[in-house]
Amino acid sequence: VLMEYPGVLIISSYPQNNDLKALERDAEISLVKVEDIPNKKDLDGDWLNNPACGSGSWMCVTYGRNGGVSSTNNCSYHRLLDHLGLSQKSESLSNVRPVWNWTTPTPVMVDTYLYGILDVNEKSQTFTSHVMISMGWENELISWEPNDWCGIESVAVPRDMLWIPDVMILEDISDTGSITLSPYTEVAHSGMAYVTESRRLTTTCKMNLFKFPFDTQNCSITFISFMLKGIKLGPFSNSIIMSQFSEKVMVTLGEWDFLGIRLSMEKLIYDNNIVWDKLVYKISIRRRPLLYVINLLLPLLFFLILDLASFFIDEAKGEKLGYKVTILLSISVLLLILNDILPSTADDLPLIALYCIVIFALTGLSLLETMLVSFLIDMDSRADQDIQTSSKTCEETQEETDCQRESQRDAEISLVKVEDIPNKKDLDGDWLNNPRLLQRILEVRNIRQKWFFANMKKKKPGHWERVGRKFDQAYFCLYLITTIGFLAFIYHEWLH
Repeated sequence: VLMEYPGVLIISSYPQNNDLKALERDAEISLVKVEDIPNKKDLDGDWLNNPACGSGSWMCVTYGRNGGVSSTNNCSYHRLLDHLGLSQKSESLSNVRPVWNWTTPTPVMVDTYLYGILDVNEKSQTFTSHVMISMGWENELISWEPNDWCGIESVAVPRDMLWIPDVMILEDISDTGSITLSPYTEVAHSGMAYVTESRRLTTTCKMNLFKFPFDTQNCSITFISFMLKGIKLGPFSNSIIMSQFSEKVMVTLGEWDFLGIRLSMEKLIYDNNIVWDKLVYKISIRRRPLLYVINLLLPLLFFLILDLASFFIDEAKGEKLGYKVTILLSISVLLLILNDILPSTADDLPLIALYCIVIFALTGLSLLETMLVSFLIDMDSRADQDIQTSSKTCEETQEETDCQRESQRDAEISLVKVEDIPNKKDLDGDWLNNPRLLQRILEVRNIRQKWFFANMKKKKPGHWERVGRKFDQAYFCLYLITTIGFLAFIYHEWLH
């Protein structure tokens, strides 16, 4: 060996030793004569002008999977792949983690970009999106110098030619048919390898629907590798860059507004001695509530206002009860629509459910109050009608038998015929033969009858109707105060 430079050995003559020839073949070294190197002036350094590099000297140029230099005439991808040993599949490159020392962890970087929000199912608690996932890692066995290969900085090789980290998504429940994988792995001159995939991703997402439809949801996409040792997860870029890029490429949002992506590094610990790295992307979205406000919230509010307005309908017309029943049935239809939206396993009762239930309860109580007032008014009317009927009957019918029956019912006087009295011999027989005494008895009976009807007429008419009217007014005031207080509470909880 005459001289030694980084990646280059200058030797005095071509080795004839069979061991050196085997070394040339196995270690992938190239031996060329110094005088045969074209364009020596393009090479950096003055080492070629060294007297030791005279005629008959050979240049030993090393290269291989661990990097090195190549001839300046190698400008094709085919020569580069042959140089890297990737012209055909190698089991050692595709199946084994590419490190020189097994204790060295392989850094794996992952970025996620959101292209569209396809569906958010509150009932099944799932989030469906269109995402692009970019993953990169360091391959220590592959590298080259771009200046030695006509400036080639990266090359694409088939995906199955190189080892790929086993990174998975914890929340993923989508089928494999929705994944579009790039058929190639891009390899950079520094040894970094990159793969990308586009997929229709369906993930589980625990949603908080307490403020539905004015809610904000945070759905996580968690990347994890179950290799206990050897992989260290991390991101390519930060949250701001991913959020801004996702906003630029966003295609569809549905009924949602995209707020951003937050990134966090976490640990998953099992049994206190097994630890996995987790890379968590939290996608924040906010619902656009206009559709639900128009189709659900405003109709319920209008029904409540109509129910309040029904207190101005006169009870005598008999339309108030049917009107309130119609409102109650309409609210029931809206409750059925709400039942198809909200999940049945929610821990807390959503505000919209409370809103519907309270309006339904207020309307139902208002219906019961209307029924009670109607009953009181009808009871007063029936009492007046009975008095008028009894008085008219006694005035028009002068027959003694009819008046006696009427007085027996109203004045609670029991009259029987003398001949129908059993054991008349037990009674004092003198008064039965005294016509004046009988006449006085009849006069007393007539006086008691007239006194009874006089007292009934003295009673002020419409007593129960007045009670019903006052109760209706008091309930309306209470109903109005309760409604205003409840709407103020709901507004504060929803929008603040």
